Amino acid sequence: MELTNYGHACFGVRTRGTDLLFDPFITGNPRATAIQIDQIPADTILITHAHGDHVADVEQIANRTGAGLVSNFEIVTYFEKKGLKRHPMNIGGKVELPWGTVKSVSAIHSSVFPDGTYGGNPGGFVIWNEEGCLYHAGDTALTSDMQLLPLTCPPLTAAILPIGDNFTMGWQDAIEAARLIGCTTIIGCHYDTFGYIEIDHQAAINGFAKAGLKLLLPAIGETISLA
Repeated sequence: MELTNYGHACFGVRTRGTDLLFDPFITGNPRATAIQIDQIPADTILITHAHGDHVADVEQIANRTGAGLVSNFEIVTYFEKKGLKRHPMNIGGKVELPWGTVKSVSAIHSSVFPDGTYGGNPGGFVIWNEEGCLYHAGDTALTSDMQLLPLTCPPLTAAILPIGDNFTMGWQDAIEAARLIGCTTIIGCHYDTFGYIEIDHQAAINGFAKAGLKLLLPAIGETISLA
């Protein structure tokens, strides 16, 4: 698996010849101005919840690429009315797709579209195939439900966890989350984009290291290997 950071909580994952895209929010992100949205590949778009900073570019990218959407019933129904292809899920369910398995897992947050439409329950995803297993937590607080992941999913290769605090858990709680999910390689998300969620990078990296964990903060536009 290769992972590309497009900023905030938006990540591309290349696996088994397929391009996955999580939570596309580029055009409204002041830190992602160098990203060319029309060059982002996507075969499947996975959406954790309906907030604007996670769905802003869904339509544009899906219309250009023909990507199908994977999310909860409320979110995919919203986009289906706009002519987009979709696969509905809900918390606890999993589906086998041509490139691997997707499991929908819980998150503690809120979820509403920018126009006020109800977005269903927020969630996260665990995806896996023979190349590895990745958890994208979406926007969430620290929750005891995370300890269920090692019981219901393969061992995690890496996990994308929010670390910006204020709207989600901060990096201190993300350390506890890493322990609950049994994962030592963490990729930070949902930090620095707005003033409310700016963090001290070195303090976070040092805090993870002290706990025996690795925190990766790839630059926007950077691609890393999860092998």
